[in-house]
Amino acid sequence: MFAKRPDGRRLKSVDPLQLITGFLMKKRYDAMNMFEDTLNCAVWDEYIKEKAEQGIKIGYMHIFIAGMVRILALHPRLNRFVMNGKIYARPKIWVSFVVHPELHIDSPDTTIKLMFEGTESILEITEKINEAIRKETTLRTEENGTDKLARFFTSMPSGILHFAVAVLMWMDRHNVMPKQIIELSPFHTSFFITNLKSLGIGPVYHHTCEFGTNGLFFAIGKEKQVPVVKKETIEVQKRMPFTLVCDERFCDGLYFALALRDFKKIMKNPKALETPLDKKIEDAE
Repeated sequence: MFAKRPDGRRLKSVDPLQLITGFLMKKRYDAMNMFEDTLNCAVWDEYIKEKAEQGIKIGYMHIFIAGMVRILALHPRLNRFVMNGKIYARPKIWVSFVVHPELHIDSPDTTIKLMFEGTESILEITEKINEAIRKETTLRTEENGTDKLARFFTSMPSGILHFAVAVLMWMDRHNVMPKQIIELSPFHTSFFITNLKSLGIGPVYHHTCEFGTNGLFFAIGKEKQVPVVKKETIEVQKRMPFTLVCDERFCDGLYFALALRDFKKIMKNPKALETPLDKKIEDAE
């Protein structure tokens, strides 16, 4: 219906095969690819200890998110999404994740969605994450905007709720979704991440929801000691498993593979992320 969206600009100068993919695979689950790997987190432990001595609270989640923000800034095709068959590029980098104030079965959860330019250092990203978590846990006095919106819709009778969701998805497909809803929706994001490490279990392959624009869903799991072959010797390393479920319609497999290879390189030295990026790479026109 309309060409412009508040969360992205339509791309036309991309490979013709890529352009038609969104029309051949109409649903996100049609184009769902799954990937798993591990990261050497022994170097992360050293970095976390160093920052703790400086009074900076940082953990695996902060490092992982900072690494992905940097990768999306350097590999902008990962920051695309498909809506109604068309490919769009996001102007900023958004990340969504769920926070539980306490780890027990009755603990309520809340979703946090943060926006980054892509040039931030890991310390700036960590500060923003910690402040958001603190605001939604220890300082929280009322529901945030996302929770209020969800409560508003779930207060409707089921028949009306089905109709309201269908209307919202139609509006999203035709680029008339209100900007306020897009800003509050955790599903309109560059990537979603779930941290299962804190629960002591491995990562799941999390689905990418058809509602919204998210095409990258990461899960990180509990780290463990594993044998790693290095040349002619076997070395035991502390490694953290992670999984990715991605929408392949907006980006080809080679680009995904090269970006993930660079991500693994960056994760070997989180301290290097303390240097801000001069300028992020812009996507095609």
